[in-house]
Amino acid sequence: MSAKDTIVALSSPVGESALAIIRITGVDSPALGKAIRGINSPLLPRQAVLCKYLSIKGLEIDQGVFISYPENRSFTGEAMLEIMPHGNPLIVQNIIEDLLARGCRMAEPGEFTKRAFLNGKMDLSQAEAVADIIHARSKFSLEVARKQLNGSIGEKMSNLTDLLLAILADIEAYIDFPDEDLPPETQDGPRNKLNGLIMEVEALIETNQYATILNSGIKTVIIGPPNAGKSSLINELVGSERALVSSKAGTTRDFISSSIMLDDYRIEIIDTAGLHSTTDPLEKKGIEKTLQLAQEADFYLFILDYSSPTPKLPQEVGVTLSPKNTIVIENKKDLDSEFSHEKFMSDTKHCSISLRENIGIKDLKIAFKELIDRSILRPKNKDAIVLNARHTNSLRKALTALKECSENIDNQQFSEIIAQDLRNAIENFGEVIGSVDNEAMLDKLFQNFCIGK
Repeated sequence: MSAKDTIVALSSPVGESALAIIRITGVDSPALGKAIRGINSPLLPRQAVLCKYLSIKGLEIDQGVFISYPENRSFTGEAMLEIMPHGNPLIVQNIIEDLLARGCRMAEPGEFTKRAFLNGKMDLSQAEAVADIIHARSKFSLEVARKQLNGSIGEKMSNLTDLLLAILADIEAYIDFPDEDLPPETQDGPRNKLNGLIMEVEALIETNQYATILNSGIKTVIIGPPNAGKSSLINELVGSERALVSSKAGTTRDFISSSIMLDDYRIEIIDTAGLHSTTDPLEKKGIEKTLQLAQEADFYLFILDYSSPTPKLPQEVGVTLSPKNTIVIENKKDLDSEFSHEKFMSDTKHCSISLRENIGIKDLKIAFKELIDRSILRPKNKDAIVLNARHTNSLRKALTALKECSENIDNQQFSEIIAQDLRNAIENFGEVIGSVDNEAMLDKLFQNFCIGK
């Protein structure tokens, strides 16, 4: 990969559409804007113009919209050209092949965004936010990614770095000018400031727990005895016949997974085999899978049959369920029953429903949303910062350096040792936004982007 190359990529999805988007960036972009139009005058900057696209042999391939972006005023910071032809895959292929014949190179995954980072158009956390926006699957994840793209993480790292630099400047003043008339060295000032920083960094690291929820959704398992209505419940929540429904117990022998949106949350909801004693080998395997999924879930919908006796809760499941992660659902409330489930997990929220009569479903969704709101506390800071694994790794190293610095202050170590601890923490902060050069890390990060971004 060379930043001097002129690269091209299809930036819109593959397939038929009204228009496609082909992006070109690099030093040859202005010249290409003239050559492919067969006109020697340049395009006006950042203005959409309808033009014919002429091949290298002078043949018309298509007519489309052209937009030219001058250097330093584009996404990548380089001269760029966007071509929007008709969205016929054959036309797109012909245009890209023509651009390759004119000396362009196909862009690698994430190369446009990587050039934007290398050219100072964004920091590394903002570059990552580009991919996060593309892959966001809920309003909450989209909100976090958008604020990260606007520089929320970079701003936070800058503020923390400024605080560290202030402490470092005081300490290095005593190192460089020990005989000057400086205020007496005190431990309380640096220690108090460092303790405040340590608390802030620890709070940031804790936000990594939300990353999985943002990326994969909230994993929720529907469990309960056979024929209680688990499959009917997932069909009701998903809004389609996702699971096979039968009056015969043990119909579901493997798990079925679907995704739903519950307000701002994306929920991965999983229907499982009924929990009961059986000698059937297939049913046994299904129950074993249910118990395994129960250990991995974030929330549980435990569904009971209102018209049947309360089942015995398996020990493997009982240790996992709690009022903070479970709703007990009593289905078939339209039927008469002599049984009561009030004592079953009595400290847990109970919802009475009838899937057959469509009773209580709205109240169940409200209760589930309230349970998630109580159990999953969103980041409270106004910038909605959520760290990914790479950010967290760098901040953990910074946290170690800060704690070592605090210990060295308590132990009255030499100022030079304390200053080095602070410099290590500053370097770790720099890794978050990419101010520390690490080519191998950059290559690994951007290869996960889609082509054309």
